[in-house]
Amino acid sequence: MNVLFVHQNFPGQFKHLAPAVLARGDRVAALCMNKFGGGPGFEGLRLSRATAQRSSAKEIHPWLADFESKVIRAEASFHAARKLRDSGFTPDVIVAHPGWGESLFLKEVWPQARMGIYCEFFYQSHGGDANFDPEFPPASPHTDPCRLLLKNTNNFLHFDIADAGISPTEWQASTFPQPFRDRITVVHDGIDTQVIRPNPGVKLSLKSGHAFSRGDEIITFVNRNLEPYRGYHVFMRALPELLRRRPKAHVMIVGGNGVSYGARPPEGQTWRQIYQQEVQPGLDMARVHFLGHVPYTHFLALLQLSSVHVYLTYPFVLSWSLLEAMSAGCAVVASDTQPLKEAIRHGDTGRLVNFFDQAGLTDEVCALLADPAERARLGSNARAFAQAHYDLRSVCLPRQLAWIDALASRPA
Repeated sequence: MNVLFVHQNFPGQFKHLAPAVLARGDRVAALCMNKFGGGPGFEGLRLSRATAQRSSAKEIHPWLADFESKVIRAEASFHAARKLRDSGFTPDVIVAHPGWGESLFLKEVWPQARMGIYCEFFYQSHGGDANFDPEFPPASPHTDPCRLLLKNTNNFLHFDIADAGISPTEWQASTFPQPFRDRITVVHDGIDTQVIRPNPGVKLSLKSGHAFSRGDEIITFVNRNLEPYRGYHVFMRALPELLRRRPKAHVMIVGGNGVSYGARPPEGQTWRQIYQQEVQPGLDMARVHFLGHVPYTHFLALLQLSSVHVYLTYPFVLSWSLLEAMSAGCAVVASDTQPLKEAIRHGDTGRLVNFFDQAGLTDEVCALLADPAERARLGSNARAFAQAHYDLRSVCLPRQLAWIDALASRPA
């Protein structure tokens, strides 16, 4: 079988699936717009890169700017796909993340190919991330639903050309409207629970000179970027009281200063700076460690060190880091938001707290720090749940491969 993966930042969510398809002997190509240097497991992959020939117009209506950028990427990918076709590659199956638009015109190049799309999120004016946080209301509340409707244009167009979808969580799948929702299979990307596992003997030294082991009281907070969408402001505002009540605790914060989701901070500032400065007068900064982006081995060591791991999010896409923390055996305190409730069952695989309840967050973290037996019970349950539902080798990859095979067998 010939399989084409399409992702702006390949491999992205296909970093395990594409090598698995290669390993079973299929011919595999990838189409992307950013650089990809290959690596173990990707030997034999045929890579095509698309290059945009123009930039977005400055005077376009702001509601259309997002869609125009997707059309520009789709046009570039269309031309790259034609070159790939003319060189002799014809996919039986196209597996695409449509979020940036690249896959929009590919059925014009290969009309007989079966297309499956990664259904990450469908924007909604209510019940999701939009209008969730009153601290960040939309600039124009009355017209924001109109903007979101147009933001879904790319999704709607893909519904007409895609044969099936795959989504990592039930809740993310549920955001998509019928009738396409019935074509979505829910399978998570997968967590390697054999690599990400507890390590009682773990030790970690920081550049500051601090050295830590499992006997220390460590609170971890991890995001790609430190921003309100992932509850950074809530976490920081809880820290002064939390550290006052736990005088031996240290806080490890992982994340960059960019913006992955939502609004950008005022020009010249970062969300990290804004909320750090807001609470800094009440913080013992000798016990708060901003680590930025860390190598993956250090990230795993942090999870293995963690006494309590805090994960907060708007109702939005689920981060891999939460499931990785569960696989490492962390005692998790998480926000009572979707789709977390699929993984964190209050009192069983972790503790849930209202996203906006800083006092409640502090109480839950302090209660677990004071109760090693409960931390151990929750961490053990969390790991068992991750192994049973999100294990890469035994659960997710077999289901993903079966989904591709079913897609290939669909009648034209």
